[in-house]
Amino acid sequence: MASQGLLLGVLLMSLHGSCAQIVLTVSPEYTAVSPGDTAIISCTCSSDVYGYLHWYQQKPGQPPKLLIYGTSTRQPGVPERFSGSRSGNNYKLTITGLTKDDIAHYYCQQGYSYPFTQ
Repeated sequence: MASQGLLLGVLLMSLHGSCAQIVLTVSPEYTAVSPGDTAIISCTCSSDVYGYLHWYQQKPGQPPKLLIYGTSTRQPGVPERFSGSRSGNNYKLTITGLTKDDIAHYYCQQGYSYPFTQ
């Protein structure tokens, strides 16, 4: 990987328990990209969450920061480079024009059915 490359980590925390629980599957787990590239992170839900899918960014030593809620609504202050989309039970976070400031873990969370799994 080139020295200017970026590593975006996608961390999936899935709590397995009740059969009624919605399981989220994220891919890729990690991706190596270069500045200016576009990264697409997918989150597939085992059941329909009716658009109640949220994306968070967490940098080392900091709490998670809400980027996008309700599939595609950006939290105030989040750059337009971050966008969310949906096709059925598959949700995507797209980050364009990547910068070193985007190095982080990215989480998806469903907010439709308790417990609200990540």
